[in-house]
Amino acid sequence: MTDPADTFTPEGTAPEAEDMPREAHRAEATAEAAPRAEADAAVESLQAEVASLKDRILRTMAEMENLRRRTEREVADAKSYGVTSFAREMVAVVDNLQRAVASVPAEAKSEAGPAIQSFLQGVELTERDLLSRLARFKVSPVETVGSRFDPNRHEALFEMPDESVPTGTVVQQVETGYVIGDRVLRPAKVGVSRGGPKPDAVTQG
Repeated sequence: MTDPADTFTPEGTAPEAEDMPREAHRAEATAEAAPRAEADAAVESLQAEVASLKDRILRTMAEMENLRRRTEREVADAKSYGVTSFAREMVAVVDNLQRAVASVPAEAKSEAGPAIQSFLQGVELTERDLLSRLARFKVSPVETVGSRFDPNRHEALFEMPDESVPTGTVVQQVETGYVIGDRVLRPAKVGVSRGGPKPDAVTQG
C-alpha cells in the first residue's frame, strides 16, 4: 500500500500547474481579439464608405431633378417664345393693314363704289385674321386707353392736360403694343394725362 507521504506534492508545484491553463487562455483571448479589432475597423470603414456613396447618390439625384425641371422650363419657353422674332415682324404687317384702312376718310368709304368697299373690307378681314392667328401663339394687344400708365408695357410720347381722369391715365394710343405670353413683344406708344387727381387719392376715395 502506497504511503500518502510518497505522493505529496512539494510546495509551489501545484500553482505552476494551475497557471499554465490561464496563460494559455489569455494567449488565446489575445489571439482572438486581434482579428475582431480588424473586423470592427473594416466594418466602420465600409459604413463610412456606404454613407459617402449614399450622400453622392442623393446629390446626384437632386442635380438630375434640377436639370429635369430646368429642361422642362426651357422647352416650355421655347414653345411659348420661340416665335418672338417672327411675331414681332407680323405685328408690323398688322400696323400696315391698320394704316391702310385708317388712311381712307369715313366719307370716302361711304361714297366709294362696291369694289372699293369690298377691297377695304378684305383688308380689315385680313387684319382680324392675322391677329387671330397670332393669338394662337399667345400674342395679344396691350391694354391702353383708360388704363393706368405702365412703364413696362407703355411708352409715353406726350402728356395731355385732362382733369377728368387721374394723372397717369393713358388717354390716347399712337401705336398698338403687343405681349407674347407674359412678356412684352412691343410696348404701346401712348399719350398720358396730367392735371387730374393722383391715382392713390382716387383709389382711397
